[in-house]
Amino acid sequence: MTAHEVAVRAEAVLGEGPTWDAHAGRLIWIDILGCRLHTYDPATGRRTTRTTHQHIGAAKPRAGGGMVLSLRDGVGLLDPDGTFRRLHHDPVPGRRANDAAVAPDGSLWAGTMRYDEAPGGGTLSRVAPDGSVEVVLDDVAVSNGTGWSPDGRLMYYVDSPTRRVDVFDHADGRVGGRRTLVEIEEGAGYPDGLTVDADGCVWVALWDGGAIRRYTPAGELDRVLRLPVPRPTACAFGGAGLTDLYITTARTGLTAPTPLSGSLLVLPGAGTGLAQPAFAG
Repeated sequence: MTAHEVAVRAEAVLGEGPTWDAHAGRLIWIDILGCRLHTYDPATGRRTTRTTHQHIGAAKPRAGGGMVLSLRDGVGLLDPDGTFRRLHHDPVPGRRANDAAVAPDGSLWAGTMRYDEAPGGGTLSRVAPDGSVEVVLDDVAVSNGTGWSPDGRLMYYVDSPTRRVDVFDHADGRVGGRRTLVEIEEGAGYPDGLTVDADGCVWVALWDGGAIRRYTPAGELDRVLRLPVPRPTACAFGGAGLTDLYITTARTGLTAPTPLSGSLLVLPGAGTGLAQPAFAG
């Protein structure tokens, strides 16, 4: 496996949410606190940046083109022509969006957290294509990585301060049977964003751990990828064959950020990812 490369040298405050847009052949990623929505085409090197009107927690492709955005005050749709329109409005003082994922049925599972990270101040909600919302978890501190097994029967989830990656049974947009897949030991950082590969293994970014870990579906540590940054935030497979692992990173809170803190990194040939569904709305 090739060592890491710099896909986009940047100084994102809180880079997050790498997502491969297969239709457009580009990577989408965001800077939550910098209010920036980025795209990167690895074939051409073309990059775009759009400023959002408030903090952005996630951006995912839509089935008909454009993107769905999880924002501080709710969820909105960005049309292919650049027009923005609100899908769901739910402003809560002191709370913002933080990470989201699209389920196999095309719904958006969007997380929130309080700015002060107070326990129980966040949620995980299922946003249907028509904008209707169901709160799935209402007692979350820092809602983070969410992903599904290759057959869609399991959902993996991170509430970062718990230091756990949990797994749920999943069927027809419902989850249950929550249990712990793995608990990150003290001193190794906090679990943040995650992605699931074609083998059903879970790759987890470790905030303050300077690494990505790969766990088997049985919860066994399978691989550790050391990084030149202390705060990797999330990872996702992209590229033509979904074999390149893209990693977002953060500078926020660091008194002495490393030169690559805030950049978008890539590990070519790290594994094989799963094609991600687009939001059906």
